[in-house]
Amino acid sequence: MPQSVQINLGRVPEKTMSRETMDRIVDWIAASGIGTVDLTGSAPETVGDFRHLVGRLRALPSVRRIIVRCNLALLLEASWSWVAEFLAAKKVEIVAVLPSRVPEPTMIQRGGDCRFEAAVAALRGLNRLGYGVAGDLKLNLVVYPMGLQMPREQSKVEAEVKRDLAANFGIVINQVFVMPNVPVGRMATILRANKKFDGYLQSLVDAFDGSALSGVPCRESINVGWQGEVYDCDFNQQLEMQWRNGHPTFLWDVDPAKIADREVMTAEHCFACTARAGCGSRR
Repeated sequence: MPQSVQINLGRVPEKTMSRETMDRIVDWIAASGIGTVDLTGSAPETVGDFRHLVGRLRALPSVRRIIVRCNLALLLEASWSWVAEFLAAKKVEIVAVLPSRVPEPTMIQRGGDCRFEAAVAALRGLNRLGYGVAGDLKLNLVVYPMGLQMPREQSKVEAEVKRDLAANFGIVINQVFVMPNVPVGRMATILRANKKFDGYLQSLVDAFDGSALSGVPCRESINVGWQGEVYDCDFNQQLEMQWRNGHPTFLWDVDPAKIADREVMTAEHCFACTARAGCGSRR
């Protein structure tokens, strides 16, 4: 039985989830009793029926946690000034990327259009609303290693980030998640363009930690695409590794009670989650 559902609302404007699909997903969540829903996408807050979806999810007694992968830069734009207050009113947890203070010219700048200075301004605004301060308004940050480095131990990075944000900017947060750079999508394209893909993949293989297998997210979560299609994780979604049972599978085709022992679809990118300090080792 999955413990959570991660919903990718799509990429504005070309591929976004319709209200009909949202409602079918919410109906499935209501019937399954799943307690955690994680909303993601290129900027989930900008999808037209975002408030409708959050409102329906919050009305479900079984849903205890709603998480939004928030673009901090978006919160500073006048046209999206309603977002932070809406999320606070619905008691939605925020997870956001903390950009590096020193952008890398040849690698991906995490956090979309957000730069460190903008992130600081947005985080201060969230603190004023009670995020990171009030017990039911969680504010968590994601940190990626620079370049091709392996992630450092989460507890040490978390302590450093919390101390730096508090001492230098007066910002309070709840947790820091240290994520590996997974070689899919734009990351894979850049690695190949710089002829570093094979070397980086080998470094992930060399860092394999068998104990991390028990904690990889795909063991207890379902990932859902903007059309309702089902994947094991968001990285598999980027690679179009959709569930199939003789035909492509959509969430409303899935019986949550019958997928506990389902075999996860894997490929070489999965070594990012099983590397030391990867996704699985921190849970």
